[in-house]
Parts: sequence; structure tokens; C-alpha cells
Amino acid sequence: MKEAEEVLPAEREGPRRYQHPEYPEEDTIPFFPNYVILEVIVGFILLAGLIVLVFLLPAGFDGKADPFNTPQHIKPEWYFLWIYQFIKLPSLVLGPGLAAGLAGILIPAIGIVLLILLPFLDRKPERRPLKRRVAMAVTGLIVAIFVALSIWGWYS
Repeated sequence: MKEAEEVLPAEREGPRRYQHPEYPEEDTIPFFPNYVILEVIVGFILLAGLIVLVFLLPAGFDGKADPFNTPQHIKPEWYFLWIYQFIKLPSLVLGPGLAAGLAGILIPAIGIVLLILLPFLDRKPERRPLKRRVAMAVTGLIVAIFVALSIWGWYS
């Protein structure tokens, strides 16, 4: 009978905590459910903001589409403007032709593959942005290029 009444050590300690090598244990919180709930809350806040924007700034309709009459300035939505402009860049540098077309498709594809592989390529234990100056500089440069290409695509 005494064996059935004993409490296992894991039950006495509460949830298992993630322990980062740089931070003491009292500064940590359990990953589940605390972190997961926080992510769900932030997701719902972003979704609510998106829903508000959709109702305040609805997409305009210009009438029925005519497949035989293409409007002069067809542009993608703002979140695709950077790639829309980037696809036009190789033909400005290389001139028209197959090489420019392939470069406009392959360079963004290589970038996407590098983004997928980035967690496996960057294995540094440091997580604070101020201690990772090179990574933050590269990120800032990429964001600046995206913004510049988007503005250029908007006015082109």
C-alpha cells in the first residue's frame, strides 16, 4: 500500500522547465502551456487587426473582367510588388532573352531555399540581436532592399 501513495518526483516539481545555458532557472517559464498560449493570443490579435483592415480598406472592384482588354497598368498587391519589380531587373542588366528570364526565376527560388536552410546553417547559441551584428545587418539590408523594390514597383 505504501508504494501506491508515493508521489513521483516529476509530479512534485510541476511542469518541466526549459533551461537555457545563459539564464538561471528562476528566470524561465514552462514552454507548454505558457509559451503556446502566448503565441495563440498574438496570432488572434494579428488576425483581429487583419480583419479590421479588411473592413476599413476593402478591395475595390472595377467592373466585370474583359479577357480581351487588358488594362495598361496591372500590378500585383503591395506584398508582391518587390518580386514583381525584381523579375524585371535581370532584363535591365542582362538584356532581354532566356538568361534574364531564368535569372528572374532562379534567384528568388535560391533565396527561398536559403531561407528554409537558414536554421540549419546558423548554429550559433547566441540569441540576443545586439550580440549578432552581422545577422542583424544582413536582415536590415534585405528588408531595405524589399522596401526599395516595393516602392520602385509601385511607381514603375
